[in-house]
Amino acid sequence: MSAPDALRTLEMPYRWGKVEGTVKVEMGIDDNPREFGCEEVARGFPYCRALLQPPAIGYGDWLGWVQLVDMSDRRGGLRIDNGEILGPVPHPFSYYGPNVTLFDHPHTYHRDWDFLAHTFLCGLGGELLEFRQEVRALLGFSWEINKRGDRIEVSGPTPLGPEDWDAHHGYLNRRYRRFRRRKWRFVPGFSDGPLP
Repeated sequence: MSAPDALRTLEMPYRWGKVEGTVKVEMGIDDNPREFGCEEVARGFPYCRALLQPPAIGYGDWLGWVQLVDMSDRRGGLRIDNGEILGPVPHPFSYYGPNVTLFDHPHTYHRDWDFLAHTFLCGLGGELLEFRQEVRALLGFSWEINKRGDRIEVSGPTPLGPEDWDAHHGYLNRRYRRFRRRKWRFVPGFSDGPLP
């Protein structure tokens, strides 16, 4: 099985420590919801996938995705979307690990609906295996869905800058004030490695 042809793509270079890589973001339209593990209502809605190259070699290459979303059926503006399929998690990552792929496929039964995502590739600060609760963004992009009746419009993916990451720090610091007796720290700007 293969995914539908990509509707839109964006490639962005990144550096994390000694690794220089590329993020390839692709957005396509779902014409086969079963293939994506979705219900029929997802047909016609876009999906977003972001892949990293080159493949990770070890722990030092582990990265994650922090995604904030705003949906018109939920109040409060851009809020963390960390895929709590298995319940609440004590960290801000939607996905984290080696060769981490972001995948999201928002859809709704609402007649009129708006969705906006700010998505950031991030690493943890500190020495190898120190696992400091310090989130460092490498890059970011936004994408958007606007549904009016049966018409679905897609915008993005569009690169975000370090100022966009910084604009979320107030909310993120409040949201992750204390977990496991330690506070998550969100480093300003974009980083190119785990140490300052």
